[in-house]
Amino acid sequence: MSEVIQIASEAEMIEAGRLLGKTLEGGSVVALCGELGSGKTHFSKGVVSGLGANDLVNSPTFSLVNEYRSGRIPVFHFDFYRLDSAEELVRIGWDDYLDEEGILLVEWADKFPELLPDNALHFRIELGKGENRTLLIS
Repeated sequence: MSEVIQIASEAEMIEAGRLLGKTLEGGSVVALCGELGSGKTHFSKGVVSGLGANDLVNSPTFSLVNEYRSGRIPVFHFDFYRLDSAEELVRIGWDDYLDEEGILLVEWADKFPELLPDNALHFRIELGKGENRTLLIS
């Protein structure tokens, strides 16, 4: 089943993530895909907010994973962009994070789809004109 949502602003992208965050349970994996600047981190900010966290959410591009623990469920926010191989991800503890009862929020998830669980929630963000985006949910 697929759903398409038109997003007209950064605020709407954050709100879409916030609505999702309110529904997530421990052990959920959220896979985010899209070009640079498409809004993956803004969506992530919303997810963390929807979980009741007040953490400052930034892209974990250089740290590879950020942890947010002030909400009702911990969030482990990954960015696969700078990783070169699935083995590198496994070495930094991917499997351990999968065993946690937190939310795994993964930007650039399409780099290593073989490491995502079958029940991962997939979101693709496509660029439009200006701030317009299309959010594809599958």
